[in-house]
Amino acid sequence: MNTLAEENYLKSIYHLSLTTQNVSTNQLAALLNTKAASVTDMVKKLADKQLINYARYQGVSLSASGEKIALQIVRKHRLWEYFLVEKLHFKWDEVHEMAEEMEHISSKELVDRLDKFMNFPKYDPHGDPIPDSDGNFNTHELKPIATIGVNESGIISGVRDHSAGFLQYLEKQQLTIGKKIKVTEIIGYDNSMILQANDKQIHISREVANNLLIVI
Repeated sequence: MNTLAEENYLKSIYHLSLTTQNVSTNQLAALLNTKAASVTDMVKKLADKQLINYARYQGVSLSASGEKIALQIVRKHRLWEYFLVEKLHFKWDEVHEMAEEMEHISSKELVDRLDKFMNFPKYDPHGDPIPDSDGNFNTHELKPIATIGVNESGIISGVRDHSAGFLQYLEKQQLTIGKKIKVTEIIGYDNSMILQANDKQIHISREVANNLLIVI
């Protein structure tokens, strides 16, 4: 049985490993908002349990058993987010912290029944794929709006920034999952963009364009 803290470390290593092969203790400390010395202690403990591969100065990676646990935590988190939004009608910017607590529920039967009850959703409310009970998940190629040009279009399918402030901004602008957008202009001065969404024109900053993901 793993502790809540150990599960949080495994999940954090998993998320960081999506963009870097060997995760550094400094990256973990920054993500978890803790001291490097505390990270080193936990990393050694996880290595002793053979949940991660760790060599000093060479970073950290998940072992096969560590990745399996991390994916189950991710699965629970995203299923609970889906449940809270789709069944209890919370807004997408309200559910992350609740799901952070609920992801540590250990009952596999409860999670599998939850998945079945919701007809096995493939993506959470933020567009992130939900692993199945074996840790497999669908992927679709997401790219930031910032990478496409004028007159190109796509469907909003995910976000890089999961903060409540960013999600509230998108909600206000009606730039939510499933919305079709088209780039009508790129402003040369600051590379901000003007989007067409239905009959509405929306001016977004370059930062927003980098954090809002679409499928072409």
